[in-house]
Parts: sequence; C-alpha cells; structure tokens
Amino acid sequence: MTVRRRAGSWVIDIVIWRNGRRNRIRKTVGNVSKSEALALERQERNRLEVSLKLGVTVPKFEEFAKEFIETYAVTNNKPSEVETKRTIIDKHLVPFFGEFRLDAIGPQQFEKFKAKQVSAGLAPKTINNQLTVLHRIFTVAKEWGRLATVPSMRWLPTPLPEFDFLTFDEAARLLDAAEKEWRPMLLLALRTGLRHGELLALRWDDVDLVTGRLNVRRAVARGIVGTPKSGKGRELPLSPETVAVLKELPSRFAGSLVFPGRGGHMLTRGECRRPLWRACHRAGLRRIGWHVLRHTFASHLAMKGVAIKAIQELMGHSSLEMTLRYSHLSPDIRRDAVTLLDTPVAMIKERMVS
Repeated sequence: MTVRRRAGSWVIDIVIWRNGRRNRIRKTVGNVSKSEALALERQERNRLEVSLKLGVTVPKFEEFAKEFIETYAVTNNKPSEVETKRTIIDKHLVPFFGEFRLDAIGPQQFEKFKAKQVSAGLAPKTINNQLTVLHRIFTVAKEWGRLATVPSMRWLPTPLPEFDFLTFDEAARLLDAAEKEWRPMLLLALRTGLRHGELLALRWDDVDLVTGRLNVRRAVARGIVGTPKSGKGRELPLSPETVAVLKELPSRFAGSLVFPGRGGHMLTRGECRRPLWRACHRAGLRRIGWHVLRHTFASHLAMKGVAIKAIQELMGHSSLEMTLRYSHLSPDIRRDAVTLLDTPVAMIKERMVS
C-alpha cells in the first residue's frame, strides 16, 4: 500500500518506474480520513503518470507564474489588468506557492492559503480576486500541456456588495453647489453613468451633439488608456440638458479631450477628487467619490421603473448579476407584475385577439 499512517498523519508514497528511471512522490497529507488519503493518493498518482506520459517536467509555481505574466497576460489582458495580476502574483501567490511544483498544489494547499489570507484580515472579495488569478494560472498550465488536470477550488462566500448613491434631491444640490468648470463633468457622470476613467479619456470624436449620442470607446486606468472595463464599447443617448451644457464647453476640437486639465493634459483621479469634495461640502452632503455618481445614475433609472436589462446595457455591465444590485430600488415592478394576475380573463383574450 502506498498510503500509510505515521505520527497521527497519513503519508502518500508513490514510486513509478519509467525508462529505467525511478520517479517518486512522497508527501504528508495530514490528519484526514483513510478514504480521503486514498483519494489524494490516486490524484497524485494520476498526475505523475500523466506528466511522465507527456514527457515534460512540471515547473515550480514561481517559474510558471512568471511565464504566465510575460506570455499569456500581456497578450490577453489590458495593461491595467496585467499590472493587477502581477501585483497579486508577486505579493500573495508566489510567497505562498512559489517553491511548490504545480502538480503538488491542490485543494488542501488552496484551503491553507485562504486560511492565511483570512487571518491576515483580507476581505473575502479580495481573497476571491486572488483565487481567480490562481485558477487562471492552473487553467493556462493545463492548456499548455504543463499540467494534467486543474485542481478543484472553492471560492469564499461573499455578501452582496453595498453601494452608496445620491437621492434625486441630493444630486440636484450637488450640481448647484459645483464650481462652474466642474459642473459639466459632474452632470455627464450623473446622466450617463460613465466610469471615472471613461470620463477622463472621453474625446470630442466620441460625442455627437447633433443626434445627442455618445460612444464609449476608451478608458484610462493607472495612467494607461485602453478599452472600457468590459472590453467593448457602448453607445449612450444624451439628455437635452446634457447636450446643452456640453455645447457651452470651449475648445470642442476633433480629437481633443472633452474635459482636459491645464495645458490640455488628461486629468488625473487626484485632480478630480477635491473639486467633488468641495461641491459635497457646499451642498451639505457626505463626502463621496466619483463612482457614487455612476451608482446614482443606475439607481435613479431603477427608481424610475426602467427595465433592468436596459440598465445593464447603459451601464456596460458584462453580466446581469451586477445590475441586479439596483433591482430592490424599483419595488413597483414586482407589485405591478403581481397585479397583472387580477386582470380578467376576458380582457386577456380580447388583447390577444386584437
């Protein structure tokens, strides 16, 4: 038997001879049940047999993580996403998994990693973001023939994210209190739900004041201009008030920024923070960030009874689940839906015939 008990723990000891060479895996799997130890033994044996069959040496995590960033991430992700992945790998994943071979990492190691991150006080969503990168690394390793299987992984349960938004009265007070040069940008944020990075990168080529439409083609993140967060653009209608305010802006030259900084440079997030805070202070509001204006746009649409699917498209959400956070703000939708059940059958037939 290749599984035996020693000092209160189960030990896996596998030896496979291939082409006159002895290949061995010996590891302690802890104080688990015998059936769990046997399952882990079969898993390790399968990994070893497949790796021998493929004729490749399974790399250490640190080695493959570097290759993953330099080869996979830079060709498949936006620059800002590459830097996010690089930070997660260098700061969290390599220090924990770096010296392990990929085929020596499995569910038990994942659980230990999660326990360590929880003990460090990290939020479940933050840990799940790290696990997402970790899972992608293993998926790519399998696609490239460096690994036989992708080990199973469980994400941490996370509560529904809370978000702040302005009421209709608060939004009006904010605009009234804003400095003249900042009011157009604040108004556009409240009337379109653009992300802050999309506002900063917006150019006049993207705006059609004749038809009252705006195309979201680019966004800036960490100083790098790329595609919007969803990876694709979207078209948004502009309200008459928004069109009128944008027409008053100077320097509407093709290719130039709609909201430039001094000298025509692209504004930074830091430059935009305090003007918003000053407007909040004058309006007697709590201090908020620019993303609250995006939440306000979606919240107001929901409160006005706009369909959730339409809100998703306007917000540029990649999944409907993200938009459903605002559904509780439109209670009349559910009430009206139930009220339809009271409609007389004769009226329903009449509508169907007509």
